[in-house]
Amino acid sequence: MHCWQAQVKALAGAGYRAIAPSQRGYSPGARPDTHDTANYHIDRMMDDAIAMVAASGYGERRFHLVGHDWGGSIAWALADRYPQRLASLTVLSRPHPNAFNRALQMSDGEQAQRSRHHKAFLEPDAADVVLADNARWLHERLTAGGVPGAAIEQHLAVLGNKSAMEAALSWYRARGAIRSEIGMIRVPTLYIWGDADDTVGRAAAEGTRDFVEAPYRFEALAGVGHFAADQVPERVSELLLEHVGAHPV
Repeated sequence: MHCWQAQVKALAGAGYRAIAPSQRGYSPGARPDTHDTANYHIDRMMDDAIAMVAASGYGERRFHLVGHDWGGSIAWALADRYPQRLASLTVLSRPHPNAFNRALQMSDGEQAQRSRHHKAFLEPDAADVVLADNARWLHERLTAGGVPGAAIEQHLAVLGNKSAMEAALSWYRARGAIRSEIGMIRVPTLYIWGDADDTVGRAAAEGTRDFVEAPYRFEALAGVGHFAADQVPERVSELLLEHVGAHPV
């Protein structure tokens, strides 16, 4: 939830009610058994999101949806399943699943190389490897991605323990990323991608436009990595406010 601090503040300042939860597994109070990976299938994550909307008092009313990375995967799926509920969709980093899968299958192997960590996360000792030496791997990866030190410490305050990391890795082990094709997106969409993202290549990012049949805006941020909301929070907030303002509930 910490990655959205700047956006929550900006949205609240503009008169919106913004809710940024820690998703299933990240909080000790919402961490089903990681030995049963079905607990972490994307359908469960989608159910969680809709339940949060209802618990926030919005019932069947429309809302704006924003997601990053895994949250972006869920957001694409929700836009496909519940287009009538969304006033707008904003996704950071994660391309439309069809564009991502298409890029994975390209003969140049670029996207497959960028996504090689997915396979490593399936190993039984992955949590120990990631957390070894005071979570050195995570520190180095986030630092290389331009994430400020203070933000890294906030993220590790949540993820830097074995229980939380096992739950986070269960998202991969459940193969919750959408592997099959989903439908065309018919919700006004803003897609934000940093051209220095080491996990998502240009083919997948630019290919996302092929799967949106609604007003669509693609913003490629020069020199920005995978964690745009941490790295350039003011720019992300600016783009988000423009988008939700253009598509009122």
